[in-house]
Amino acid sequence: MTTPLLEIEELHARVGDKEIIKNFNLTINEGEIHAIMGPNGAGKSTLSYVLTGKPGYEVTSGSVRFKGKDLLSLSPEERAREGVFLIMQYPVEIPGVPTSAFLKQALNAQRKHLNLPELDNVSFIKLLREEGKKLGIDSDMLKRFVNVGFSGGEKKRLETLQMAILKPSFAILDEADSGLDIDALKVVADGVNSLRDEHRSMLVITHYQRLLNYIVPDFVHVFADGHIVKSGNKDLALELEEKGYAEFVKER
Repeated sequence: MTTPLLEIEELHARVGDKEIIKNFNLTINEGEIHAIMGPNGAGKSTLSYVLTGKPGYEVTSGSVRFKGKDLLSLSPEERAREGVFLIMQYPVEIPGVPTSAFLKQALNAQRKHLNLPELDNVSFIKLLREEGKKLGIDSDMLKRFVNVGFSGGEKKRLETLQMAILKPSFAILDEADSGLDIDALKVVADGVNSLRDEHRSMLVITHYQRLLNYIVPDFVHVFADGHIVKSGNKDLALELEEKGYAEFVKER
């Protein structure tokens, strides 16, 4: 029996006076990988910000339940501790904060929330090096300030490392392939795929089908004008790659 992890019902959200998300509905069960594809301006990234609680994105109606809880009533920090994670399209720089210290603080905050003992420095460094090695991240990179001076590929590898360390229940990948060459894309995809299991779910947001060659989804949804207009299996992504989004975009 499948268990719903995330249930979104009749969601509407706006930024300022502009409504971006319009009557959006989606259920993601444990262990499922869903991909959302659509044209620029459809609201795909807005959806990721609404789910993670980014300020400035106002939900005007509808509901989102995560593990049976009202997700929208939780702060961004509480959502993260509950297991919601976002690989950002444009990861932010945090000057003055070493990457290793940032990751240790995040992991131990999560463990405290789950009533687990915090990891000491030796145990954490061992874990960090093991996971970093899989992604081609060396110890020098982990000593640098978070994302400061990182290339696009390095930033996405670090996002994937955060996911590997925190092991979230639900991961949103917002344009995780942007700025990556083919080798970096394969490394990031391998890192993401290594975390797939029967309980962890993912929402992959992308313009292009190429990412879905490496992170193969169970379901593909076409997102246009603020909501899902068509759903299918992985073959739908190939169809979109061939035909584009023209039939789903309203004339303005």
